[in-house]
Amino acid sequence: MGDSPEIHLADTLKAGAGLCDETAVNIMVEEAAERIADLVELGVDFDTVDGQIALTLEAAHSMPRILHAGGDATGARIEEALSRLIPTTSVELQEESLAIELIVDDGRAVGIKVLESCSPQVKEFYGRFIILATGGAGRLYRLTTNPAVATGDGVALAYNAGATIGDMEFFQFHPTALCLEGVDPFLISEAVRGEGGVLLNSEGCRFMPAYASQAELAPRDVVSRAIVAEMAKTGTDRVFLDIRHMKPQRIAARFPQIYRFCLDNGLDIARQPIPVAPAAHYMIGGIMVNYRGQTSIKNLFAAGEASCTGVHGANRLASNSLMEVLVFSRRIIDCTLGRKKPDDPEPCRNTELHRISRPDAATATQERPALEQLQSLMWSHAGILRTLEGLEEARSVLTGWSRNTAACGSKSEFELSNLVLLSRLLVEAAITRKESRGAHYLADYPAPCDQWRKHIVFRKEPDCG
Repeated sequence: MGDSPEIHLADTLKAGAGLCDETAVNIMVEEAAERIADLVELGVDFDTVDGQIALTLEAAHSMPRILHAGGDATGARIEEALSRLIPTTSVELQEESLAIELIVDDGRAVGIKVLESCSPQVKEFYGRFIILATGGAGRLYRLTTNPAVATGDGVALAYNAGATIGDMEFFQFHPTALCLEGVDPFLISEAVRGEGGVLLNSEGCRFMPAYASQAELAPRDVVSRAIVAEMAKTGTDRVFLDIRHMKPQRIAARFPQIYRFCLDNGLDIARQPIPVAPAAHYMIGGIMVNYRGQTSIKNLFAAGEASCTGVHGANRLASNSLMEVLVFSRRIIDCTLGRKKPDDPEPCRNTELHRISRPDAATATQERPALEQLQSLMWSHAGILRTLEGLEEARSVLTGWSRNTAACGSKSEFELSNLVLLSRLLVEAAITRKESRGAHYLADYPAPCDQWRKHIVFRKEPDCG
């Protein structure tokens, strides 16, 4: 097909809008093939055509390079294959529990405290190494493709333990989540546009060519903002993704989950355009790690969406998240087993340290916020389009709320506390970054600025909130 690690590198750097760590990206693209081979060996059955692994195109990629399994069920197929292996290992599962505190001794992570959902009992678990792989924080927002457990718990754990957190202003919104009355947002894969799907406004007119030369295959932040602008023009809350150029049999085979879910909710995507709108999808920032997944706390590692490897920069290239977690998780294992390369460099990133203020009694509100209140505040004030006025209003409200979400007891209270903390980090970073770059769009400063080609990071000190 003519693809290469060098072309993948270039696509990733372009999408990252000047903030990617090029060394981290190079590690990912160079080690990708070996990690895919690992998955095949572990039982992941990728889709094939004529005996060759099938590749598809997604937004901002210059050529088809995305593998898929079960049509649009790639993530589920990987999870199922790996889950089947657990009984053959010595892994002990502690299900329906929430990690609520890292145990740190003399600057070294040694364990975690865990709250069991079936009782108020808190247990402690100890280990030589602690790895946080807790996913994202889509529940910060009113509309999200994320599951209910995506409450940013790992980032909150690390921050409260004193680890460095970075790039929190960059939160990616997926342009095309299903928008049906009474149905939770459901991800309509990037691959639908990669297979030729076009976006239509409420009047049936295609609009993306007017916003970007790549049209529907422009980077996600560009497509999301274009959809928001088009909805504002037409006074509607959705646009439509049309894939009716494909044969019905091909749609059902290529997108079985999407086709079945929509059909179960009264929509035949082979004959009707799909109503869609943007929804919160991926937390680009997180716990800052080096090229071996190590955080700023000894023996504490982070992987996946909870981590910030530097691969994604200001805007994640579609599907790079799965490859990132495969590559850097393997590097974590190699490091904990003593197999790290002695010449592995430490990242040299241009960072600017900030702190969030400790709320006092004068700023505290009288009541704990409801989750829906927090989500609505973040959606309207710190979502796809931001203004300094809106962000500063959000900061004031969040500072008041934070004092009354600090004392926790139940699982839901801990999760709400974590979401308030992450909201404060995100909003403070967004206020600080006086430019628009990648997934962060600030209407007061609509252009990127070279002065801000740096990472905004946070670290908690003993007396800071």
